[in-house]
Amino acid sequence: MALPQKESTPIFSDATAGTLRLIAYLAMAAILMVLDHRDGWLHRVRYATAAAIVPIYKLAAAPADWIHDAATAFTQRRDLIDENRQLREALLLAEARLNRMNAVTHQNQRLKQLLDTRQMLGMHAQLARLIDVQLGPTRDHVMLNVGADEGVHVGQVMIDSHGVMGQVIETLPHASVAMLVIDPEHAVPVMVSRTGLRGIAHGTGDTDRLLVPNLPLSANLRVGDQLVTSGLGGRFPAGFPVGTVTALRHDASGMFMEAQVKPAAELDRSGEVLLLRDLPDPAGPPAPAPEVGPPASLAPGTPPKSRTTPASSAAPAGVAR
Repeated sequence: MALPQKESTPIFSDATAGTLRLIAYLAMAAILMVLDHRDGWLHRVRYATAAAIVPIYKLAAAPADWIHDAATAFTQRRDLIDENRQLREALLLAEARLNRMNAVTHQNQRLKQLLDTRQMLGMHAQLARLIDVQLGPTRDHVMLNVGADEGVHVGQVMIDSHGVMGQVIETLPHASVAMLVIDPEHAVPVMVSRTGLRGIAHGTGDTDRLLVPNLPLSANLRVGDQLVTSGLGGRFPAGFPVGTVTALRHDASGMFMEAQVKPAAELDRSGEVLLLRDLPDPAGPPAPAPEVGPPASLAPGTPPKSRTTPASSAAPAGVAR
């Protein structure tokens, strides 16, 4: 019968091995701390290790960064679009206000010119505004915002700050219609301011042209002469500008000359006009002379003595009464 063999016992048990490993670890740690404290080489190892790990951190954080950047870009783009829209609206509004201010400035200049003209005139001038324009090959009329209730009457002369524009041909309670000088049916007596030559300026239907026909071939007239109202006929007061001679030519018969005239008034731009009225005589109409009867001392049937005619009413010499 075989004898049982004794089991071999290890030199170091598990507890003893663990203790030895712990002592070895502690000794190694102490050696590393001493070396790191004296030479600092462990710091370089940590730095190199951290530098190698940083790209891994960045790669791991890249999706979140991309999502954040995309959201930020979208938000900024939306904000920029809204801001750009608001700026465009503000720019358009500023341009509209600027254009309106320019229009108001020009209107104020025209009104100032009209008021200056009104002060220089020796007659009443009523301010009116154009509310409708009817231009065509056969008629050139405008409608004004004042009428019979405001004292406007047919035949009243219409001017702007530059010259004669036309005359009133129809009145309504609060509006009136005026015919422009370029209307084919309109005519105004004119005179050359340089020489005094008289003529009649007719409308042609063209906003830039009047025609003065039947001028003598020997007339002292040249391009650039200024035409003013002559006052003949009693409708247009004398001295108002009508236009400037732009061309001279013979008529169809060859016996007379006709002049083409550019109107002085701004027919296609004036929005405000003046309607002229003569100033009333402050003294009023002269009182009628009282009837002078025969003296009471004369007997009935006795003819009265002839009265001496006052010097102011006496007929001039050589004129038959």
